[in-house]
Amino acid sequence: MLLEIESLRPPSLFYTLIVILIYGSHNGEAVQIALKKLICFPYKRSLSILLKSLITSRTRLRMLVKFFINAANSGYLNGLAVEFGESTNAIRRELNNLSDAGYLIQWKSKNKIIYSADTTHPLFEILQKVIRKHLGLEQIVESVLKQMGDVNKISLIGDYAQGRDTGTIEIIITAKKIDEAYIKKLQQKLKEVIERSVVFHINIPVPDGGIELYDKTTFGSSSNE
Repeated sequence: MLLEIESLRPPSLFYTLIVILIYGSHNGEAVQIALKKLICFPYKRSLSILLKSLITSRTRLRMLVKFFINAANSGYLNGLAVEFGESTNAIRRELNNLSDAGYLIQWKSKNKIIYSADTTHPLFEILQKVIRKHLGLEQIVESVLKQMGDVNKISLIGDYAQGRDTGTIEIIITAKKIDEAYIKKLQQKLKEVIERSVVFHINIPVPDGGIELYDKTTFGSSSNE
């Protein structure tokens, strides 16, 4: 199945991604270049299809979403098994793989081993961008700004802010003027493109744990928190 991906050129990009996302930990310049090229992929489902093809373990992909969409997210073995609806053996295997590869750190708390993303890893920010693009978050921000340029903030809340790929993305838009008719049309269009439902909330407070995807005062930079 891996060899069926023909859209990746040059071949070195293809093999580098396989190495980093499946077999081990590398932080060399070639890997960083490869991931940066992946970030530049047009969404149109190509990135999502690509990652699902490269990362044949559904559990591993869900775990990358959990830990890399928000650096504040953490989890432990039994809790993740319940959250993902999978066996503890499957969760343990992927936690060990990602920890051995250097992407996760761990510590003990009340007789539990807690895991979270290693934000000091050279590829943390790049992998975070890849995961956010895989989920369609960049597509959402671009679509909102395209027709509603005078937006102050765009924030992610709900399940996805906590790293749960449940199928419904909740977004808060903070702006003076909102084209509600456009927002309704955009919700349907985004569902067709990113294959996830998007619910927009307008001018409500961002709850604790929300992720800032766009801030006008910082020229649209994404937060890593």
